[in-house]
Amino acid sequence: MPKRLLRSFRDRVINPIRVHSKRKIFCIGRNKTGTTSIRREFLEMGYVVGNQARAEMLLPHYATRSFEPIIRYCKTAQVFQDAPFSWPDTYRYLNEAYPESLFILTIRDNADQWYQSLINFQSRKFGKGRVPTQSDLKNAMYRYKGFMWEANQTVYGAPVDCPYKKEVLIDSYENHNRDVLNYFGADNERLLVINLGERGSYSKFCDFLKIKKTKTSFYWENRTIK
Repeated sequence: MPKRLLRSFRDRVINPIRVHSKRKIFCIGRNKTGTTSIRREFLEMGYVVGNQARAEMLLPHYATRSFEPIIRYCKTAQVFQDAPFSWPDTYRYLNEAYPESLFILTIRDNADQWYQSLINFQSRKFGKGRVPTQSDLKNAMYRYKGFMWEANQTVYGAPVDCPYKKEVLIDSYENHNRDVLNYFGADNERLLVINLGERGSYSKFCDFLKIKKTKTSFYWENRTIK
């Protein structure tokens, strides 16, 4: 059977069966906090992980705060990460829709480290080695032309002449982390706050999921800064 048909069968038949009645797990840390590494761990453990390309196409719904399509999309898998799950406020609606779900907030050592990692990654991907401009983002062919500009403005609300203004992006990162903690409460058993670079983080991850530890640390993918 061709791979395309196998993937279609998996998405239409196998995955819905595997995720039926299972607890959802939402990774709500901002991108460049180890979300790709978390995704790899879940895949290797056999979890059904949401298709990131499809999820990112939900940007227009997020922009208008229409969360119903995002909630419906969550029927397709068990684990979800990155956009739009890592964006402000999405977790509130996910928690209402799936009150038994688990949440993982990945963080970096500090906001400056996160910002530099984001800049390094997006400069390489969209700015030819320099910080991307408004024009770069509007013309970037990622998902669709202009997606990156729409995402920047929707998520960060950065100045149009300085889409990576440090104070604005750092405020967004810090506000998101603080709001998540305030919403769930520091002792909530359904929230794991984790820095993948810290010693013992993999053990915390396994303990949170109540699964057996098979190694000592995470893989680290899409590394842009130590």
